[in-house]
Formats: sequence, structure tokens, C-alpha cells
Amino acid sequence: MISFPNAKINLGLHITAKRRDGYHEIESCMVPIPLVDALEMIVDSKKTTFSATGLEIPGDPKENLILKAYHLLKKDFPNLPHISIHLHKNIPMGAGLGGGSANAAFALTMMNNLFDLILDDFFLEEYAAQLGSDCAFFIENIPKIARGRGEILEPVELDLKGTYLVLINPGIHIGTKEAYAGVTPKKPAGKLEEILADKARWKDELVNDFEVSVFPSHPEIAAIKNKLYESGAYYAAMSGSGSSVFGLFEEKPTSIKWEEQYFKFEGIL
Repeated sequence: MISFPNAKINLGLHITAKRRDGYHEIESCMVPIPLVDALEMIVDSKKTTFSATGLEIPGDPKENLILKAYHLLKKDFPNLPHISIHLHKNIPMGAGLGGGSANAAFALTMMNNLFDLILDDFFLEEYAAQLGSDCAFFIENIPKIARGRGEILEPVELDLKGTYLVLINPGIHIGTKEAYAGVTPKKPAGKLEEILADKARWKDELVNDFEVSVFPSHPEIAAIKNKLYESGAYYAAMSGSGSSVFGLFEEKPTSIKWEEQYFKFEGIL
């Protein structure tokens, strides 16, 4: 079985409070985009294995979220057979795009189908939330407003069909500690649902709080956002805690020259 886990972008991202458990309360609209990895699962009679190609994945392969998803399900379904897992990594990591979370969520959905577990989306989201804050979003994989740690999801009316996306990742690693260092949690000035309903308000009011923390230390990222606006984007922002920046356009922009080392993706939503 093969699937194609996709990335996401954030339309606005507010850090609203610091929690007692060390996490932060957030508010954001997450939107799936057509930048994908490829994930394959095959039943194996001997043992469960994981392999990867494409972009290099840092860390111990045994700690990959896909394997964690398998072992999480196996606790409740001990008769799950062994599987051979292969991931071709194309979504940049540590880039604010949720690639690892998508891999884990898609793995849960694939195993649900492969082994006829008959788990509905509610239960899959419960499992996904145990793996990571963004993971539950990728179960239904449609635009939603995320609150709490990112696991409390609400449907949102948002029509981006036909919107042209330009996404740039300069390859700058932004650690979670660094991203939060310059952010002071506060309640957002406006209601997110109301701002999302009026695209004329997006540029000034649909804010990613992490930009305040990240841009002063990494002006190169701020420059990418400015360039997207100069090229005609009706909205541009950093996604998540960065360093990816995206622009939304009514139509495909004319040629924009970017640095050769940048990761670039363009597509229609």
C-alpha cells in the first residue's frame, strides 16, 4: 500500500498562553498543500522494518514517528502483523510544514485500512494526538482551526480553490526554543474566523506571532516574505515556526528569481 503524506501551511498563528505542562496554547488555521512525501507499507512475515530515501532524516530511525504510530496501535491491537515501511522524504524537515506529523497520521490511516481495524476518524485523531501536536490535523486533512496544543480542531469555511501557492524554504533551522524565545503570549486582537472570512484583512491582521521572534535574528527569512508581496501575493507569511515562507496568489506570478540553494515549491491549491 502506498500513500502520499502532504505538508501544511499556517494561516495566522497566535501564541495565546503558556501552559503548566510546558507547552503553549496556540490558535491557527492549518491548510493542506500539495507538497508530498511517499510512504509505502508491505506486510512482512519476519519483522517490522523502516527505511528511507530522499532528504536525509536526522536522528535514530527507531525513533521515527511512523514506527511510533505502529507501536502505538500494536498496544491496542497486539495481533498486528509485522510490516516493512519505506519513506521517500521530499518535504523539508524542521521547516514549519508538518511533514513528520503528516507521515505519522498517514501511517495510522494506512494501517487502519491495511489491517481492517475499522477505526473512525475520531479514534484515529485520538491516536494521532498522542504522537504530536500537529498529527491529528492530517487525519481528515482539510482546512481547520487548531487550538490547544494544536490538537483541538474545528472545521472552518475557507475556499482557496484555484489559489496559486509559492513556498520557499531557505534551509535555515529554527529550533523550537529559539522560536518561542521572543514571543510574549497574548490574546489575539481579532477573532480568527472573522478575519479568515475577509481576505482583504489577511495581510494586516492574519499574523504569525513567531515572525516577531524569528525575523530580527534571520532577516533573510523576512526578505523572502517581502519579495513574495512585491511579486503580487495577496498574502504571505512564515509557516509554523519557520523557516518556510509562502505566498498566495490569484494567478501564477511571473518569473521570480530565488537563491539557487533555496528549496522551492509551486502549485495550485
